[in-house]
Amino acid sequence: MRKLIDAKVNESVKVVKVHGEGPIKRRIMDMGIVKNTVIEIRKYAPLMDPIEISVRGYGLSIRIKDAEMIEIE
Repeated sequence: MRKLIDAKVNESVKVVKVHGEGPIKRRIMDMGIVKNTVIEIRKYAPLMDPIEISVRGYGLSIRIKDAEMIEIE
């Protein structure tokens, strides 16, 4: 099982599942990160937190602990 934090810069990945529960999972899904969504890793911050990604044509920054809940292929 690969997680979003395992992806490299400029790599495009596909979401398999969003783990977690409650408001955190809902917030991630509200950002458009749902099953079968393609995400491109733009860059990592100097201390690896946050990660800048591109989802559905717009840029987002996501925290490492949230990225650990996103399973990719």
